[in-house]
Amino acid sequence: MQFSRKSFTNLQALAAGDFGGSMSELAGGGPLSAFHAGGKKGSTTSMDSDSINRRSQRLIFVCNQLPLRVKGQGKGAWSFEWDEDALIAQAREGLPEDMEAVYVGCLPMEVDGADQDEVSQHLQTEFQCHPVFLGEELKNSYYRQFCKQQLWPLLHYLIPLNPTGVNRFDPDLWSAYVRANMVFANKLVEVLGSLEDDFVWIHDYHLLVLPSLLRKRFHRIKCGIFLHSPFPSSEIFRTFPRREEVMRAMLNADIIGFHTFDYARHFLSCCSRMLGLEHKTNRGAILIDYYGRDVCIKIMPTGIKPERLLAAFDWSDTLWRRGELCAQFEGKTVLMGIDDMDVFKGIELKLQAFEQVLIHHAEWRGRLVLVQVTSAARAPGKDVDELHSFVVALVRRINDRFRAPGYEPVVWVERPVPLYERMALLSVADCVVVTATRDGMNLLPYEYVVARQGAAAAVGGGGPGGVDAAGGDAAGGLAGGAAAPQATHSMLVVSEFVGCSPSLSGAIRVNPWSIEALRDAIYTAIRLPLEDRAARHEKHWKYSYLADFQRFTKDHARLQCFDLGFALNTFRMVALTSNFRKLPTDTLLKTYSRSGKRVFLLDHDGTLVPQGESSSRPGDAVLRVLQGLTANPANTVYVISGRARTELESFFSGVSRLGLAAEHGFYWRPPGSEAWSTQDPEARFDWRDIVLPILQVYKESTDGSYIEAKESALVWHYHDADPDFGSWQAKELLDHLEGVLSNEPIEVVPGQSIVEVKPQGVSKGRVVERVLHDALESGEAPDFVLCIGNDRSDEDMFSAMENMNFSPHIPTEVFACTVGQKPSKAPYYVNDPAEVQATLSKIVDVEAAAPADAASAHHVSFA
Repeated sequence: MQFSRKSFTNLQALAAGDFGGSMSELAGGGPLSAFHAGGKKGSTTSMDSDSINRRSQRLIFVCNQLPLRVKGQGKGAWSFEWDEDALIAQAREGLPEDMEAVYVGCLPMEVDGADQDEVSQHLQTEFQCHPVFLGEELKNSYYRQFCKQQLWPLLHYLIPLNPTGVNRFDPDLWSAYVRANMVFANKLVEVLGSLEDDFVWIHDYHLLVLPSLLRKRFHRIKCGIFLHSPFPSSEIFRTFPRREEVMRAMLNADIIGFHTFDYARHFLSCCSRMLGLEHKTNRGAILIDYYGRDVCIKIMPTGIKPERLLAAFDWSDTLWRRGELCAQFEGKTVLMGIDDMDVFKGIELKLQAFEQVLIHHAEWRGRLVLVQVTSAARAPGKDVDELHSFVVALVRRINDRFRAPGYEPVVWVERPVPLYERMALLSVADCVVVTATRDGMNLLPYEYVVARQGAAAAVGGGGPGGVDAAGGDAAGGLAGGAAAPQATHSMLVVSEFVGCSPSLSGAIRVNPWSIEALRDAIYTAIRLPLEDRAARHEKHWKYSYLADFQRFTKDHARLQCFDLGFALNTFRMVALTSNFRKLPTDTLLKTYSRSGKRVFLLDHDGTLVPQGESSSRPGDAVLRVLQGLTANPANTVYVISGRARTELESFFSGVSRLGLAAEHGFYWRPPGSEAWSTQDPEARFDWRDIVLPILQVYKESTDGSYIEAKESALVWHYHDADPDFGSWQAKELLDHLEGVLSNEPIEVVPGQSIVEVKPQGVSKGRVVERVLHDALESGEAPDFVLCIGNDRSDEDMFSAMENMNFSPHIPTEVFACTVGQKPSKAPYYVNDPAEVQATLSKIVDVEAAAPADAASAHHVSFA
């Protein structure tokens, strides 16, 4: 096949939005779009604004390898075809008619640099595939060494304990992994251009950091990632040196898909333990609140394409091979295993269990055969070589011991088998045995059930086309009056550690590590009555036929998003309002200088002092700044904290004219006064006698938790406890207290690793309202207010400030500011407590240079 040379679309021009070329150069236009519409290949169209508006939305599948086969290769003679057995290729058929499927990934072979442009244009036009060229060296480091020898074992629960083993983490290989993901990101920049209304679906563990790299280019793109492998428990995954980078990168997607709830549960546990993130449920969906975005966790069991497998029984090769196998195993009971030569497939466990069946049940010698098909390892290495030597020796031992004329106990097939032979093998198996010690979905059991159904239909004369899509009748699945053959039956022995296990309710599930349990499961399976096997088969057939490879996509809210951080371990997508911005220091200082009456409302922990420090006592620099502010009689300064009033008095005893509000404002003391007031002088505290014993029980049963007894509140802290257990205990405690105290004038409030019980209506927002109300009543309404806080309790202050800003009685310049770049009701942010101190210091420094001026232009900070 010849195709003309043409320079491929320039990446930099595309990234800058300069499309230049035709639609076919950017988004394909080959037969795939016509495939969905049922027409012929579309014509090439210039990408002007009208064509962009008219074009179909695209679902862009991103995978390590494109679902293509190479039929011929060489300079000027490349030839490709779809690999219809690849799940990703089958996925395109489930899309709506108005959505196009586009593929981005590597080719199964390397292409010379001189041919890459031509191959790219050809694949783009004919298949809507966009190849990624990594180069042999990078591909070897990224795929063969890091993905297969380090990431793959980790995801399958293998911790590299050997200090010289290839499974040990290698920083250089990690860098190669990130570089390869960046190449994929650059290719997506080409494919997407300046458009962000397509959906990008990233597949598998080869591209775990791609969501972050993609988000840095396209903030609003709808992005999902699906993991086709297991996800290990947090105890395993936390050993990975780049765990946070991977977790945060995955959370930059909108949807994260897993095969089973177990794998999703492990991911949620990692989010809780390593990142301090909690999840919630909403109408059946699992959501993680990640910087103001709801990241959806989906349970997405994949399936097969039954129609293609059933069609194999119309092929002469399948029928010929099936005939050979039926003759070879006539009068035998056939066990079947088809696996890669991989340490996680449990091939040696299967062989050992089979040997034990023949040892303990002599009546099955000469009658029971195990056909074990193995294909080459995807990740060859020393451990795979040792496994291969062990199983070959084991096969030889079993055959030498139990071989008889016309009987070979283990039929060892060590080569890849084409689809026709695979279906023929499965159709003659009385039982398929899957003994993987850890696996993703593993679709072999579904294929086996379909093969048995297809063979029964073909033998019965109806052919595969006669198989009823709903499962057929109990006589073998035939429709249309064909003579009913013997009831279709099948049997499965499945490891409980594979993803398909929960969906196979009729299979015998087993722990493959127990040779005795596996032996007994095989023995039970081959002795089941025919009617029992037929009933189990019918149940599995109905599920297998409906378990096609589905797409789980959804629309996402178009929030304004900003990228924060540059490294993989800091970059995250944050959902923020469009007016959220850095505190404008110059504007703040000018407004302060021309104002007459000012109010400062400052949180303590996390604002004046860093959050979580062992000693939260403010340093001398903070005290000097506060003293500088309070020295001006035009300034009213309050520190509003959740701490006890005795602590605040101890911290700030040296600062004159400083107002204090303790325990979130239940107690407060105005500037210049030594007397404390309360928000509710009539508050009762007899409820403490009920609450304290309950908290004590949870403290004793939750290691690392403790109780803080304030004057007005009781707080149970669990931030030092196990994150999962602490969160679990907190939810139970919350339900318990709300039930016990339903008739008491108090409220139970969950917080950041705390459960607090306090009188109703107590909040920092009420302190703000009281301070500003008193100023208004005294005729000294402020025309400048600076309010700074950092946590959930401070949001009440920001809400009160927002309400005050629209009051016609207080013509005030309002600067409400949160500490840290995160979703907040405040319109401004500063980065950390050090920046808070620096801002307040600048205000003190301009005191003498900027005389007060009560007349100021009204500055609205809340939109």
